[in-house]
Amino acid sequence: MPLVPTPAGPGVVLAHQSSVREANLGVVMHTVCAAPEPLSRAGVAASTGLTRSTVSRLVDELVAGGLVDEGQARLAGPGRPPTPLRPTRRVCAVGLQVNAAHVAARLIDLRGQVVAESRSEPDLVGSRPEEAFSLLAGHLTEVLADLPEGGRVIGAGMALPGVVDGAGERLLRAPNLDWRDVNPAEGLRGQLPGIPLSQGNEANLAAHAFAQPAPGRSGRHSHFVYVSGEIGIGGAVVTDSRVQTGLHGFAGEIGHLPFRPGEEPCPCGSDGCLERYAGRLAMTHRAGLPPATTLAELGRRAEEGHQASRAAIDLAAEALGVVLAGVLNLLDVPTVVLGGEIGDLAERIAPTVQERVRSRVMAAAWMPLEVVRDADDVAGATGGALLPLSDVVTRPARFLTP
Repeated sequence: MPLVPTPAGPGVVLAHQSSVREANLGVVMHTVCAAPEPLSRAGVAASTGLTRSTVSRLVDELVAGGLVDEGQARLAGPGRPPTPLRPTRRVCAVGLQVNAAHVAARLIDLRGQVVAESRSEPDLVGSRPEEAFSLLAGHLTEVLADLPEGGRVIGAGMALPGVVDGAGERLLRAPNLDWRDVNPAEGLRGQLPGIPLSQGNEANLAAHAFAQPAPGRSGRHSHFVYVSGEIGIGGAVVTDSRVQTGLHGFAGEIGHLPFRPGEEPCPCGSDGCLERYAGRLAMTHRAGLPPATTLAELGRRAEEGHQASRAAIDLAAEALGVVLAGVLNLLDVPTVVLGGEIGDLAERIAPTVQERVRSRVMAAAWMPLEVVRDADDVAGATGGALLPLSDVVTRPARFLTP
């Protein structure tokens, strides 16, 4: 819908012309980015309701400002052939992820495509933050070396496995790393000169990437609970394709909801938490396997008939189903997304989770409940890059080159 100035009534302040222009730039930019197939200027005008002359002027600004690329004109009948418009690949953002068992860096462009990636799988349980950030700095240097010619990095986002303050500046606590009150920006200041860096909870950023897999474009699921399973269990709640972080930014800590209170002490200080049954270390311990065993390997052992592995996976599925049923009863969302390493067990655990959810959610008979997998194994890094790129879509005037 076009944004136009309207006559002011009592107490109403007229919008400045520059504000209208900036808002309409956002409308056009979002329309270009959200289109499943490239639109022409006429197509943008038809989609937005803005006049063709207004759209043409705004597109000229976006092209000149380095945010939109024009393709080759296509013959589609009589008259002037339409010129397709696409978000540029020269505007990028960096996504970073630190977890107890891996670190990763991704460079993603304005079309949502991965330009470069670098990762490793160290054991960071009980490590010092400086060790992790030193590793991450090396991966960051590698991906930045692949920045397209003439490209620019407009921001960076770091996914962390714990509680991040509402301002996105400090990691307050990461129980599985045994970190408290950490400022990640200090460890990467030299690698990101002049590039703003924000931090977020890993599950929240992964859920953002699942809900909006490319800047300005929504995925198939817009209402869901995201479960990110690694050594610990993180979670996020998404409604209308937006992550709901709560008043202080702490919402979504599904891993620390109780499954069997009074059992299994948890590093968070409580007991019986979900992650003590569905986290990787909990499962491998019950299966009698080394801590470094991946969940994919645990699943293979179960398929080969290893009874302890089967029992560990079955208990994890039971715990997830019971806890998630309570979450769905409270939130009224129809979908559970299994992400991170626990996604490697999705085929085996999803039926039990779905059965428990259907039997325990009061409105199950009227809801299309489903359990799906997120196949992106470093989705937190993806979300870390997509979040600043989303700002380009919604507020493109801030990112126009002179």
